[in-house]
Amino acid sequence: MDREPHIHCPLCGWEPRVDSRWICAPGEPGSGCMTRWNVFWTGGCCPGCGHAWKLTACYACHKATPLAHWYHYPDDADATRAVQVPASV
Repeated sequence: MDREPHIHCPLCGWEPRVDSRWICAPGEPGSGCMTRWNVFWTGGCCPGCGHAWKLTACYACHKATPLAHWYHYPDDADATRAVQVPASV
């Protein structure tokens, strides 16, 4: 049975709210269109420019960690899952 992941910062446990937004600001090559969106709705792919963010900054601890590390699946005895983060659009 597929289960939805619990999303929280892997370092401090902060949970983004439904209305939490990140900005596609200059920082990685190909980024910087200034679109505001919830990175978890798109797996880190900016809807404005298509840049695939690999790191996500936490609002609470202000540390950047790999986006895939934010997804925590319920314990399954029979499977281990990884989030598919788009390479780039």
